[in-house]
Amino acid sequence: MDARLTAAIVPVYERVLEHPFLAGLTDGSLPDTAFRQYVIQDALFLTDYARALALCAARSGAAADLRMFCSHATEAIDVERALHDELMGDLGISATDLDGAEQSPACRGYTSFLLATCALGAEADALAAILPCYWIYWEVGRVLVGRGSPDARYRLWIETYADEDFGRAVSAVVDVADRAFAGLTDAVADSAAAHARISARYEWMFWDSALRRESWLV
Repeated sequence: MDARLTAAIVPVYERVLEHPFLAGLTDGSLPDTAFRQYVIQDALFLTDYARALALCAARSGAAADLRMFCSHATEAIDVERALHDELMGDLGISATDLDGAEQSPACRGYTSFLLATCALGAEADALAAILPCYWIYWEVGRVLVGRGSPDARYRLWIETYADEDFGRAVSAVVDVADRAFAGLTDAVADSAAAHARISARYEWMFWDSALRRESWLV
């Protein structure tokens, strides 16, 4: 990964690894209510994340990048939703529960930022904004799979993001971002790196929001 993107994302990722939500996944102490909230919010997030990926696809210059982002947009809805469907059954989440759910403040903030950036921002900003969701989940999966979990539901979640197929998808997006960063002026690269940092912060906030069972105050 480009050094400027690494510098923007890794310090936040290191804080992510320290978060009690992830510790609770591996030692099994995470409350069902927190994981239930996370699964519902993640399902809502992925619908908008797929839209953000589709916007990146529309802006892709290379046909291979266009195909990749279109494929990833589909997978964000289909493949990861399959994981959610399995977890929802175990957590007692019905289709009615999901249909009636509202994005939390953290989820709404994150998706609004992604969609605005991918629709209206510079191409480098858009690529940088979508990257942390890929990279952080892959790195989190790789670390947590070594720790395991006594809870089968949490173990399933961890193993999904530690899977080599997901790793290859992450590598493909990192390659696109690295190519986009090659030759950028310092000002453009700094802007893109700032967008990556914001998305990384939202990743931390997403898990924190679920642990706190965040809701709208009014």
